[in-house]
Amino acid sequence: MSATTPSERSLLELQLVRRGKVRDVYKVDDEHLLIVATDRISAFDCVLPTLIARKGEVLTALSEFWFEKLAHVVPNHFVSTQLDQMPEVIQRQSESLRSRSMLVRRAEVFPVECVVRGYLAGSGWKDYQRIGEVCGHELQQGLLESAELAEPLFTPATKAEEGHDENISEATVRDMLGEMTTNFLRDTSLQLYNEARDYARGRGIIIADTKFEFGRDKNGQIILVDEVLTPDSSRFWPSEGYSPGKSQPSFDKQFVRDYLETLEWDKKPPAPFIPPQVAAATTARYVDAYRLLTGKDL
Repeated sequence: MSATTPSERSLLELQLVRRGKVRDVYKVDDEHLLIVATDRISAFDCVLPTLIARKGEVLTALSEFWFEKLAHVVPNHFVSTQLDQMPEVIQRQSESLRSRSMLVRRAEVFPVECVVRGYLAGSGWKDYQRIGEVCGHELQQGLLESAELAEPLFTPATKAEEGHDENISEATVRDMLGEMTTNFLRDTSLQLYNEARDYARGRGIIIADTKFEFGRDKNGQIILVDEVLTPDSSRFWPSEGYSPGKSQPSFDKQFVRDYLETLEWDKKPPAPFIPPQVAAATTARYVDAYRLLTGKDL
């Protein structure tokens, strides 16, 4: 599959604000944006040339689910995913926008990703092996890969549209945004994670870690933005068979990363194509995550 789909072409009547690794953002009016989730997939900070069928649908539908479920914790930018409820200028666009587009309120986004880690995995596990810490948080000795942490950790990172996000300390965020805002982002991120983690456990999924993004709306209120608790922004593991001491099977793009690790690729563009069977298996994992978490078929 090529990496050009109708949902990735410029919408002639809308101004393209930003083309990210996965999502395209368009200006609708002075107060609203349209976020189009494509089927692109990135790994090791490179966009792959292979598309993952239905991925954009999963990201959109699952974000909508979480925005509504967690709205009591913090306001968010979500308006609608229903094309017929959006302004006419959007309805006139390609039908390919259906099921992968979200109308949202505009916000001034903070340049920080609010990462919360509940388990020792990924770069956190590598840092722990090297220095016994995760993003400045000193941990007890003897922890195993994929072990659940005593308390979830707030481990912010810089936000990069291109290139690699870098972990930063909470003190650095405080220097950037001020103490009051930093405390709010930390406490809200931890509350969002804890509530989502507890809910997901009852649905057979472990949320090992995730990232949130926030911004200020036109009234100065801090709101939750971007995507929320999707397989792109989180590590989802099946609860059944969970066993610390090794890497866990997942419902996210770790499956693609694991395949790419078997190739002789230097993790720099251009990224390689992935085989149809790997792409299809990745689609199945994304769709399964949606079904398990929401109790609905996509």
